[in-house]
Amino acid sequence: MDASALYKFSSGLYVVSADDGERPGACIVNTGLQVTSTPYQVSVTVNKDNFTCGVISRAGHFSLAVVDESADMLFVGRFGFRTSAEEDKYDGIASATASTGDPYPTEHACSYVACKVVQTVDVGTHLTFVGEVVDAGNLSSVAPMTYAYYHGTLKGKTPPKASSYVGA
Repeated sequence: MDASALYKFSSGLYVVSADDGERPGACIVNTGLQVTSTPYQVSVTVNKDNFTCGVISRAGHFSLAVVDESADMLFVGRFGFRTSAEEDKYDGIASATASTGDPYPTEHACSYVACKVVQTVDVGTHLTFVGEVVDAGNLSSVAPMTYAYYHGTLKGKTPPKASSYVGA
């Protein structure tokens, strides 16, 4: 089997964040997806070992910001290659708070949604959270960053905790 065929699936990059009242969590994922339009629902899949996964589970809500092509590897690295258990990923960057109480970046993001979790599905190493959209907005007209752009233009790597990671 050539598992690299999975790299051709089209997806974007997203910052998923939640605040459970104790400590906010945030991470980069490539698993944001609109799943219905009536009601508006999106899903996001997060590794169970990520601090952010536990924060979303406890909070019962999350924000999902669409990363745009203005983002550089410093921005991606802030959210993707560090843990919220040890640092505040929003310290020193432009951000806002959705009506759910969850932060989202306002730079390097072209839109955001905020959701109330309506279903959680255990998919093995990850949890998929299905959320009903309760807040949304456009932040810029910059094109959304695709996962292909991240790999091809920014030369980004897929970390082992990512749902799309294919081991050597």
